[in-house]
Amino acid sequence: MNQQKNPKEHWESVYETKTPDDVSRFQIRPAISLKLIEATGVSKDEDIIGAGGGASVLVGLLFDTGFTKLAVLDISAAALEHARQRLGARAGKVEWFEVDVTGFDPPHRFNLWHDRAVFHFLTDKADRQKYIETLKRTLKPGGNVTIATFATNGPLKGSGLDVARYDAPGIGRTRQQILSRRAGGRSAPYSMEHRTKF
Repeated sequence: MNQQKNPKEHWESVYETKTPDDVSRFQIRPAISLKLIEATGVSKDEDIIGAGGGASVLVGLLFDTGFTKLAVLDISAAALEHARQRLGARAGKVEWFEVDVTGFDPPHRFNLWHDRAVFHFLTDKADRQKYIETLKRTLKPGGNVTIATFATNGPLKGSGLDVARYDAPGIGRTRQQILSRRAGGRSAPYSMEHRTKF
C-alpha cells in the first residue's frame, strides 16, 4: 500500500477507535454492491468473497437474500470482529480471513470477488500487481469480479490515507489486466455513484 503508516496498524486503529458507521466507507445498505452481485448471475450456493469487507453489513444482507457460501477478507481483526458481532450466530457460517489482500493465499477458489473498499487504497503499482495476482489465485475459471474505486473527481484521501482515483479508461486497463490473467473470466460492469467508480 506504500502509505506512511503500516496499513494493518492504520486499519486496526480506525476500527478500534471508531464505530463502523463512523468510517468514511461505511454504507447502511450497499445497494449498488447488491445489484452488481446479482448482475453477475452468481447462484445462491456459489462461493463469494468480499475483499476489504471487514465491518460491512454486506455479508448479512447476502445471507438475508439466500446466499450461503460467504467469505470476508480484511486486514483488520477489529473490523472483522465488528461484523462477527453484528451477525451473531450466523458468523459461524462465514469464512473469515484476516490478511493483507496483496498476500492472500486462498484455501479454495471463489466464484465472485467483490471489492468496494480496497483497490483504491493501493497507490503503489507493485501493490496493484500483487492484488491482480491475488485475484488470479482466488477466482475459479469463469469467475466474476466487481471492484469499486474512487472516481477522478472524488476525494484524494479516504479514512486518512491517499487513494488512487480512476476514470473509465483507467479502470478499463485494470479490467484488461485481470481478464488477461484469467482464461474465460469476466468482470461485472461498473457504474458511477457519487465519488465511487464501479
